[in-house]
Amino acid sequence: MQAYVIRRVLALVPTLIFASLIVFITVRLIPGDVIDLMLSTNDIGADKKSREQLEAALGLDQPVYIQYFRWLGAILLDGSLGKSLWQNTSVMEDILHRLPLTFELGLMALIVALIVGIPIGVYSAVSQDTIGDYVTRSFAILALALPGFWVGTLVMVFPAIWWGWSPDVKLTPFTENPLRHMGQMAIPALILGKAFSAVVMRLTRTMMLEVMRQDYIRTALAKGLATRTTILRHALRNALIPVVTLVGLQAPVLFGGAVILEQIFVIPGMGLLLLEAVSQRDYPIITGVFLIVGVAVVFINLLVDLSYGLLDPKVRYR
Repeated sequence: MQAYVIRRVLALVPTLIFASLIVFITVRLIPGDVIDLMLSTNDIGADKKSREQLEAALGLDQPVYIQYFRWLGAILLDGSLGKSLWQNTSVMEDILHRLPLTFELGLMALIVALIVGIPIGVYSAVSQDTIGDYVTRSFAILALALPGFWVGTLVMVFPAIWWGWSPDVKLTPFTENPLRHMGQMAIPALILGKAFSAVVMRLTRTMMLEVMRQDYIRTALAKGLATRTTILRHALRNALIPVVTLVGLQAPVLFGGAVILEQIFVIPGMGLLLLEAVSQRDYPIITGVFLIVGVAVVFINLLVDLSYGLLDPKVRYR
């Protein structure tokens, strides 16, 4: 296991370098130019400088490949993601300040998806072709059909019109009032986890139906093993392997949904930071956010691979 982990971690290095190169170049292909934005504002300091002077001050006068190697060298040598072009603040500090909220939102959405999706998927498989099965499958289709941004907008607008209530637009820090903070995060987490729970439910049902038809399940039931024990201890454990894989694949999707919901519910997380940076063409923040997300996704997939050995004893890492 130790050798396997070391090999996987070493294999991640070229993957992350290649991903950083793609992100760094792609960000600079976004229409619009940060220099033009700065010169078009009413900032007196920017007006007094010529375009060449401003580019030199921001380090944008060098070719893109030199900017990339300078940026990559700062990461490898100093652990620095650079400074914001507008606020001149540390990108790493800005991300670390907002990362916990985005991580909390994604984790809560994942917990919602697993708590809702797995039990309903198991029930739907055990109750195949019954009314309950049809109802749960209809729920999954409905949850997939309703976009999260649309549901979030409805939650913000219609309760205010009908009942004079709307979610708080200012997030209460967890340290000040934990219950109020969790209550404010619960609504966007439920919306974000809605579609994912439907995917988990559908996959769990499919895999449970496949496993329940296996010979060892029929043998266990024929020997008199309780149905509940057979389902939970033998069938579900084997059916969860593809679900665990799905969790790793859905990590970027959860972040993408968090970007929109953070904007709707005014949650000062990485998603809101990314939207603000894109509108300002703040390249260091955009590349820093995508790099952190890429690192997180890669390591989540590594943890998913390692978890196979816990779910399936036949899986061995040598």
